Amino acid sequence: MRRIAIVTILAATLLLAGACKPKTKLFDPAAVNFEAAYNPVFDGQLYPSVVLALAGSDPASPDQNLFSVSLTSPRDGAVLRVVIDSSNLNYVTIFQEVLPHRGERYTFNPSVKWKYDNLYRTRQQGFIDLTFTCYINDEEVDLKNLRLNYRSVNECPLSLAAGSQTHNFRWLFSAYVNEEHPYIDQILTDILNQGNVNRFVGYQSGEKAVREQVFAIWYYALSRGITYSSISCTANPSRKANVQHIRFFDEVYNNKQANCVDACVFFASIMRKIGLKPVIFVEPCHAYLGYYTDKNRRHLAFLETTITSWVNFPEMEKSLDADGRLPQEELDKAAKYLTEAQIEQYKSGRMTFEQLRTELARQLFDRASAYNDETYRANREHFADTTQSLYQQLDIELLRKQVQPISATL
Repeated sequence: MRRIAIVTILAATLLLAGACKPKTKLFDPAAVNFEAAYNPVFDGQLYPSVVLALAGSDPASPDQNLFSVSLTSPRDGAVLRVVIDSSNLNYVTIFQEVLPHRGERYTFNPSVKWKYDNLYRTRQQGFIDLTFTCYINDEEVDLKNLRLNYRSVNECPLSLAAGSQTHNFRWLFSAYVNEEHPYIDQILTDILNQGNVNRFVGYQSGEKAVREQVFAIWYYALSRGITYSSISCTANPSRKANVQHIRFFDEVYNNKQANCVDACVFFASIMRKIGLKPVIFVEPCHAYLGYYTDKNRRHLAFLETTITSWVNFPEMEKSLDADGRLPQEELDKAAKYLTEAQIEQYKSGRMTFEQLRTELARQLFDRASAYNDETYRANREHFADTTQSLYQQLDIELLRKQVQPISATL
């Protein structure tokens, strides 16, 4: 019995040893030479704004090619499977293709399954590590790791240099225009309550009605007290990137601050909601708003949105005396934007503060409407030149075919 037990133990040991013996690899990692890379245009920086803006576009579009994998096929008809591990910004992603010819080098652009809600919430930079594992015919052959520096979703690349080329990304401004923002319905109600228009009709009632709707939005922005604040710098470490911090619609609304681009985004979002066609004009150091006054796009009007900061209606209202009148020093601040007749009417009591505020808004609207006429005429040829990157005419409606709004996370 003892001899039988010993034999049994020896047999089991030999069987176990055989089971633990490593399997022979069918494919040599050196021959396969698997590589994973991040698009060099982005210089190791992941921009959530780019990912979100292009989420609804064709996955085969060159703008979507953030990652690439390449390898040499070890046999005819080999089945490639690449598994990208999850991170705080993406789910596990599996990519599979057939490699028809042995010895041929193949390159693919796998589309990552992003966690879009998390991308929306990235308001500070950080790092993610992505692991790309290569399988051939279900055998693990190799893996590669990529570390990326992800940026704030507010960070908008304007241009990115790669070698001798500079890639223009100013079209990304249109992604910050969000005509579907949940705040806008209430804003439109508030605008109607102010009485400058009694309905929103888009282009149904002619050019004059279009301008009146834009004025109503203008008056609302003045009443909201939106002031100019030039926050544009970021902590991006890339020396190849020209980037700008852009506030979202709700950030402009809540903080009542905007630079030239932020204000264009704010106005354009509301315009789009009521059926108007806004255009953002981008110059080397400035951006201003345009809009078509007719549905056939024959006539453009302009609006210098930063002029909203020339007066502050909420502060003026706070300064009213017990009789609801402006103190002289506050009237003096507004007087430079009013006619002498208007000032005299107010001083004599023939004009109320509400009427003064409307007249002041009209005067500033007229200035804002005329402010960029000469600039546009001077640079019209640059805007029409599609090879010109420093001057961009961003028609939001046309860009919507490729660029989606970056949705709000409230």
